[in-house]
Amino acid sequence: MQDSPAIEQDIEDRDEGFVSNYLLYLLAAASEAASAQFHARVRKTGLRVPEWRVLAWLHDRDGEMITRLARISLIEQSRLTKIIIQMEERGLVTRQGDAQDRRRVRVWLTDTGRSLSATLVEEARLHEARLLSILEGGDGARLKPALAALLETLDPESRE
Repeated sequence: MQDSPAIEQDIEDRDEGFVSNYLLYLLAAASEAASAQFHARVRKTGLRVPEWRVLAWLHDRDGEMITRLARISLIEQSRLTKIIIQMEERGLVTRQGDAQDRRRVRVWLTDTGRSLSATLVEEARLHEARLLSILEGGDGARLKPALAALLETLDPESRE
């Protein structure tokens, strides 16, 4: 089977130039390509991607502070606060003052949010397994620890 002209051009482009071999481009492009199908599924549930990230994090660490959720959601805190309010209005989460410091706000899943997050986390695990199975020669087993180590080195708070 012969490759299409567009694929041949893409292969040629990868062999040349800065961007096609630039780590930051490769990370961003791979993330975008790997996320596209799953994010389409997320949107079919009526969620936006930052909302999915909040639900996924709360699935594992319910009762998180908004400041931490903003870091995980990869968006600015004031924007996430508005999103959290909308999620609360839709019955997915509830906000409560922190027991030790009432100035801090923690976010908790409702039963509806917990059910939706459980479903999507399971689908995300299956999606990830399919992606990792594409990689050959054990690259999938090495990829996640390598990226986690890079992230921890660049942003130690990311692993808290």
